[in-house]
Amino acid sequence: MNKTVLVVDDDPTQRRLSQAVLEREGFRVVHADSGRAALDHLGSGAPADVVLLDLNMPGLSGQETLADMRGRGFTQPVIVVTATGGIDTVVAAMRAGACDFVVKPASPERVIVSIGNALSLGAFRVEVDRLKKHAGGKTTFEDLIGSGPSMQMVKRLGERAAKSSIPVLITGESGAGKEVIARAVHGCSDRGGRPFVAVNCGAIPENLVESILFGHEKGSFTGASEKHLGKFQEASGGTLFLDEVGELPLDVQVKLLRALQESEIDPVGSKRPVKVDVRILSATNRDLSLAVAEGRFREDLFYRLNVYPIEAPALRDRREDIPALTETFIRRFNLEEGRRVAGASAETLALLTAFDWPGNVRQLENAVYRAIILADAPYLQPHDFPAISGLTLPPSAETSAVASITSAVAAPASVADLAADLQKSGPVQILDDRGHLRTLEEIERDLIQLAIEIYAGHMSEVARRLGIGRSTLYRKVREQGLEDQVREAG
Repeated sequence: MNKTVLVVDDDPTQRRLSQAVLEREGFRVVHADSGRAALDHLGSGAPADVVLLDLNMPGLSGQETLADMRGRGFTQPVIVVTATGGIDTVVAAMRAGACDFVVKPASPERVIVSIGNALSLGAFRVEVDRLKKHAGGKTTFEDLIGSGPSMQMVKRLGERAAKSSIPVLITGESGAGKEVIARAVHGCSDRGGRPFVAVNCGAIPENLVESILFGHEKGSFTGASEKHLGKFQEASGGTLFLDEVGELPLDVQVKLLRALQESEIDPVGSKRPVKVDVRILSATNRDLSLAVAEGRFREDLFYRLNVYPIEAPALRDRREDIPALTETFIRRFNLEEGRRVAGASAETLALLTAFDWPGNVRQLENAVYRAIILADAPYLQPHDFPAISGLTLPPSAETSAVASITSAVAAPASVADLAADLQKSGPVQILDDRGHLRTLEEIERDLIQLAIEIYAGHMSEVARRLGIGRSTLYRKVREQGLEDQVREAG
């Protein structure tokens, strides 16, 4: 998703020059011919990731516009542009909230670098705010990414649940963001800012579940060299989130039920129960009602936990949120890995939106992370997601193959006829002699071999045409045993 720059200048010539420079670098550009128009644009909610603001304008000056922006709570980074680089002017602009200044006439390189730095600074502030909320237990439903109907329903249900201490069971597929919803319920409740303790019940060894949840006394069993409080007491005054609660052993389920009913726990080896003040939020990717029917989960505990169910929607059911999620992950991983990826191209977003994502948001997050590490262009391209996009054919071969498939589908034909048509589309065969798809590895080997022949072993050109990095190309050449082909072509 291309970043949007709001250019605020009363000079139409300057606006056109700025637009030409910025669009050449892949930015979207919107204009405002006055400070008032800029404020109206921002107030409408229209996109603006960074503002390029001229200080010397009739009517509302740049300084006044900047002060008004900050007064209204607009946090977009602002780069001021001035014809006079006086120190007083610069200091006043920086104090008013500008992140950088540019003196006219400025070189295109200076403007681009300044915008890049401003975007990085803005992303850094957003990420710092997110981490502060996460660490402080103050995540709210405003921090959840999602504007579609399914997520709006989750937010409405979650906000109502946060106003009481009612037990909440969050259901949904693995990776759909159940813990994020739980953190938002906690952050919006009167317990927000207090401890939020998450426990993955499925990751605890069965013989340690009771000790980890309820604690133990020193010497209560072999290896208990000191007293351990347990997760219930760690979360005292706050919220305990039991993820994958359906994985708990039956004997622990009995003790969990007592803890919920009596608000007290029995640490292992303790002579008396301990009172606890904890709100329980739980989550599962299993059908607990089925587990109850099969005797793997206690019916009374199920009814105790399932008082207020919230379903976390699968990512394939909220595809409209994929661009915003992708942008968020790009910003986060840019900061973590020190990269400067500007965003994802329109083709990439179309690819990601069309994919079904069986691993949900977690799978998308990991796919973007890998793409950020390997990307060698300002915007993520489809080939940066090989597990999703598969092998991309050269345009001519791809067009021929699509044409062959289209004609074959339009007229009734056997699988063998379709295979024959595809064989004629070029030297890279898609189907084998029996009409079945060849393996991706076989097609990839043929395509790399063809590219090496066409471009006479010039590996930089081969890599560019295939849309992959040189190091990736050389690795694939080694894996496919094509070193001799490279030497012969060279």
